[in-house]
Formats: sequence, C-alpha cells, structure tokens
Amino acid sequence: MGRDREILFAKTLEQVKRTARSQGGCVSKEQVEEAFAPLSLDGKQMTLVYDYLHGNRIGVGEPVDPDEYLADEERDYLETYLEELRALPEPAPGELEAVTLSAMAGDADAQSTLAQAYLPQVAEIAKLYAGQGVFLEDLIGEGNVAVAAGVTMLGALEHASEAQGMLGRMIMDAMEEYIAENAAESNKDQKIADKVNKVAEAARELSEELRRKVTIEEVMTESGLSRKAIEDAVRMSGGKIEDLESGAERET
Repeated sequence: MGRDREILFAKTLEQVKRTARSQGGCVSKEQVEEAFAPLSLDGKQMTLVYDYLHGNRIGVGEPVDPDEYLADEERDYLETYLEELRALPEPAPGELEAVTLSAMAGDADAQSTLAQAYLPQVAEIAKLYAGQGVFLEDLIGEGNVAVAAGVTMLGALEHASEAQGMLGRMIMDAMEEYIAENAAESNKDQKIADKVNKVAEAARELSEELRRKVTIEEVMTESGLSRKAIEDAVRMSGGKIEDLESGAERET
C-alpha cells in the first residue's frame, strides 16, 4: 500500500470510528464498505478492518454492549453518578429548544442549564470509550469540561437543532484526545522502563559474575551500552539500580 493510500486508509478508519461513536457505537456493514470503496480493498484487508473495529469496541450491524468493558468499580461509580444526576432538575422536552436558543444568545443561566442537561449524555458516550486504558470517571470528567466550554460557543450556530451535534462532537473529541494522550504517556513510560530494565539486567549479570556491585565503566565494557544510556537509566530509576555502584560508594 503506497503512502497516499496508507494516509487515506487511516483517515477512513478514523471517520468510520467517528460515525460509529455518533451512532451509539455501531456502524452498518454497508457504511463500512461504502467508506472504503475508494480503496478497493480485498477480502483479507476488509477482514482486518472489521477486526480493528471490533477491537475498538465498535459493533458492525449491531452495537456491542459497552457495559461488558466496564470494571466492577466503574459500574459502581456509574450507577452512583447517574443516580446523582437523576436528582438534578432538567428541562422538559419542550423547554430544551428554548434553553438552547437562550444559550446561543449568550445567556449564562441558560448555558449552565443546558450543560447540566447534557451530563447524562456525557456518561453514555463515555461508556462507548470504556476499556481503552483510561478510567470511566476520567472520561466523564473530560466530557463534562467539553460540554461546559461548548455551551458558551453555540452562538456560531444558525439553528438550535445543530447544538446536539456540535456538543456531541466536542464530547467525543475531548475523550479521544484524552485516550490518545494517555496512550502516548503510557508508551513513554514503557520506553523508560525498558531502558532501565536493560541497564539493570546488564548490571545484575555482571554483578553475579564478579560477586560485587559494578561500576558504570564495567557495565559499559561488558554490555556495549554507552555511558549516557547507563547514566540516563540511573537517573530515570531514581538511582535505584541496586547492582550498580553509586558515586558515594565509588569515592569510598
């Protein structure tokens, strides 16, 4: 697959994911095939697409049950949280459009009321992103922040009917960004751990052979690791590579 096709493929995957999220975590087979039609994928490649969607908690033809991906503590939290929300006043169905129009006009009270009315929807959307390495409570928090900001931006819309779509997109964007940031941080942490473990293992093996703690220079010679790599690992571990001599020990 050429570079341009790879880019188009990745963009199409993201678009299908976004469509599914907006449809309650489900997309039809026809929608998937239509989206990828310009790429003329073969059967094996389409199977990979469906596997990817399934791995991202997206149902094809019928929605997956988001509750399946919630940990017990998340289910308990969600039940308590939704119970608290049910105790809050909410606009009647006929009042929501009027509140939205007032929010679009810049009325702060209406904006606050509208944001509160969307809190249950934030929780439902958060369930669609469960099981992706972040806590449900944090997803809900990110979504609530997005709604609080979004209701102050509705003045750019022409019709009140557009508000739900705009706020829904902002909620999803906030949650997806949080997941991506968390994944990047986790990847960074793993790389740090790998570096520390590599140096620690080299020091341990040499220490067992010499039956004493070893120096940076000895590890460099034995392992081929650079001084910088070893010193970085020592720094990242907080100086806790136990088989490696500390500066104080060497001076002694």
